[in-house]
Amino acid sequence: MHLDRSKSLVLLALISLSLVLVSCSTGPRPPEKGTPEFYWQAARETYAAADYLKTAEHLDALGKTDNQFTSKAQSWRLVLTSGMTKAFMELADNYEYGARANKANPTPFRKRVSTYRNMAGQLSLQFAETFRAFRQSHKEAEIVLSFPFPTGSAGQVALMSKLGNGIFLSDAEQETAQKRMMERCILIGVAKAVGAGEDTAKARAMFQGGDVKVPRAVFMTAMANALYDQSQLFGRMKLDKPDQMKLFANESLEALKDVPETKETKALAAKIQASLKKQ
Repeated sequence: MHLDRSKSLVLLALISLSLVLVSCSTGPRPPEKGTPEFYWQAARETYAAADYLKTAEHLDALGKTDNQFTSKAQSWRLVLTSGMTKAFMELADNYEYGARANKANPTPFRKRVSTYRNMAGQLSLQFAETFRAFRQSHKEAEIVLSFPFPTGSAGQVALMSKLGNGIFLSDAEQETAQKRMMERCILIGVAKAVGAGEDTAKARAMFQGGDVKVPRAVFMTAMANALYDQSQLFGRMKLDKPDQMKLFANESLEALKDVPETKETKALAAKIQASLKKQ
């Protein structure tokens, strides 16, 4: 009797296991590698892990073909790459301050200046390429941002004051400084893209309901400002590439043609024209 009961329990266990295996095998399959669904899911996963460089790569793959994610991928890639570019520009500037402060040994600082400015230059070119494709292909009245609000803090990066005093950062501190600067600049970049200026708390509230729909004029004005800002990276005192500087400045002017003229856009256009005259 006891033996029969044990056999019954084993049989029930085997049946339950079989049902679980069947359920798993018939569940939703992951997206096939190389498909738009695959890259969209990968972008969401790497973004959640705050791996923004990898996220930008996945979004770039989506933006190069015409699919259901193209517009959303391009718009968010613009936001991310503008923030990352700004982060590298800020890091370069702060290392330059450190080089000036540490007159006895400025070389390590200047090496980091060169590294970060070159990284910013590469990202800015990617930004410009994405922006051209986006501007030409998408004329919607509202731009949809489909990713959650970024994590982190938009506060000042404390380690920058150490650099300003001419103290070179340790490897661990450099990693922390880069991460924090990336967080800060992306958060502020998102806030600007939705028309909240640098008010990240206001921007965060806009993302509480899921996808954020931004008026095209607001988004394009933010991108025009980003292009102008990046044009300064190629000025004589930095990367010294006047042709690139003009390219970005003119691209910014082109972006402003897509939006109604306002006090802000007039001021930006005047700044751009003034910077072009200096070349």
